[in-house]
Amino acid sequence: MSIENKDKEKKEVVPFWRSGFDELDRVFDNFKRDFEHVLTPSFVTKPLHHVFESSTSCDLIDEGDKFVVTADMPRIKKEEINLNVGDDYIDISAEHKESEEEKKKKYIRKEHSEVSIHRRMSLPERVKSSDVKAKLNNGILTVEIPKEKPTPQPKTTKINIE
Repeated sequence: MSIENKDKEKKEVVPFWRSGFDELDRVFDNFKRDFEHVLTPSFVTKPLHHVFESSTSCDLIDEGDKFVVTADMPRIKKEEINLNVGDDYIDISAEHKESEEEKKKKYIRKEHSEVSIHRRMSLPERVKSSDVKAKLNNGILTVEIPKEKPTPQPKTTKINIE
């Protein structure tokens, strides 16, 4: 084949991942959004010795037609939780305050504690944010987030072993 024929051939760039370049754009958009969120300053107006800020541990499960997020929320009441779900993210925050006072003889002991939790996660696919269901049970927040387009689950066949 001559050099002229090679130049005339149309070369197609194929990514090494299966989904194509549109998938890569979405990944970079999610990364940019999360990166900007981390760099956004959050100001604490309370004394630091009374405030404990943390990022709660979360699990994200893909059930085909929906995502299920579970988050640890120890000592948090459902009224103290703020839950926001966008088309491709979930944002969980909570603020819990406790105060204890004990009076004995001539002194007063007064203890305060405040816990502030915040967690934001990108979701790998677009979701129906208007159909989200959430439940708090024994300190575990469970959020069911229906997908915009369900992912087909692979079929499995049980094989008997002889």
